[in-house]
Amino acid sequence: MGMTSFCDGPADGTNLTGVGEIRLVPDMSTLLRLPWSRSEEMVMAEMQIRPGEAWEYCPRNALRKVTKVLLDEFSVTMKAGFENEFYLRRKRVSDGLEQWVPYDNTNYCSTSAFDGASSILQEMFSSLKASGIEVEQLHAEAGKGQFEVALKYILCTLAADKMIYARETIKSVARKHGLLATFLPKPDLNDIGSGSHVHLSLWENDQNVFMGSSKYNFYGMSKIGEQFLAGVYHHLPSILAFTAPHPNSYDRIQPNTWSGAYLCWGKENREAPLRTACPPGVPLDLVSNFEIKSFDGCANPHLGLAAIVAAGIDGLRRGLKLPEPIESNPADYASKLKRLPQNLQESVESLSADKVLHELIGDKLVTAAIAIRKAEIDHYAKNPGAFNDLIHRY
Repeated sequence: MGMTSFCDGPADGTNLTGVGEIRLVPDMSTLLRLPWSRSEEMVMAEMQIRPGEAWEYCPRNALRKVTKVLLDEFSVTMKAGFENEFYLRRKRVSDGLEQWVPYDNTNYCSTSAFDGASSILQEMFSSLKASGIEVEQLHAEAGKGQFEVALKYILCTLAADKMIYARETIKSVARKHGLLATFLPKPDLNDIGSGSHVHLSLWENDQNVFMGSSKYNFYGMSKIGEQFLAGVYHHLPSILAFTAPHPNSYDRIQPNTWSGAYLCWGKENREAPLRTACPPGVPLDLVSNFEIKSFDGCANPHLGLAAIVAAGIDGLRRGLKLPEPIESNPADYASKLKRLPQNLQESVESLSADKVLHELIGDKLVTAAIAIRKAEIDHYAKNPGAFNDLIHRY
């Protein structure tokens, strides 16, 4: 929890050192035999300081803690479904120099892209299915060699675990085929970025209570849905320190790239960072969920979702209201709308001042996260060439 992407040691300011002991206790309910390597298994673990006592820096515990508050105070749970964009790259050696180049040069939803990578994508799909991860869509994306795997929405604590497994599965199957799969937000500054957009909804007794009704309908949302989303809207600059946690994340979050660069929300507005959605089967005057665009593959999904739930709790506690939606390109309102943080430093400053997230997630954990972000800001500013190695990290 105290380590950066460039060093396997605690960052200064995390208050974590080599003194003391934590124990990784396997959560046997998550034990998984690897479909691509049947002699091996993978398991999620709890971070504990002694048997049964969670370490306050444990990401899984942080998410469980805030979801318990949501359930205890408001009788609702949150479900999440991730859309994972990633690039496939192949190795090319020229004059003794190793390069990882795009797997292909095709367009969005190209059938030739799918055909060319069919054996790899089919094995990814079957491995995910064998791991209990339900895939709703798998298709070629807009970047060169870019693909997307959309996962079925499930209880957010399970979704975070399965998100970790999905990344591991996709990267491992690619490696088996001699390729590299990377979830880095912006591996090529001249190509489209990759996100891990997440769709979120609120549930009570198996009923979607984010959706509006004849009793209350604010642009398709229920009252509890509006207040929860208003909390996320209010805290979004701070949330980005968890959902877009790397300096490279902000190369992706730019206007006119469907990544959500301005602080706003909109119904079916893919340029807004917060998009309410009306998928097939939902009446046109209602919405079933909302999507956060500014979530990427550098994020720890447990901490990202914990920050979102904490923000939503604040919206519910204070009865926050949303502003009017933006129904066209937010860039057209650039003089009126606030830009979301344009770099990691700005999101860290927002998080540092956000007392609600400190309280609900845990002050020690948030302090450690801030210190890690500051260390990464400093390192990559001094070592810009280090960005090239991140395709192997993420």
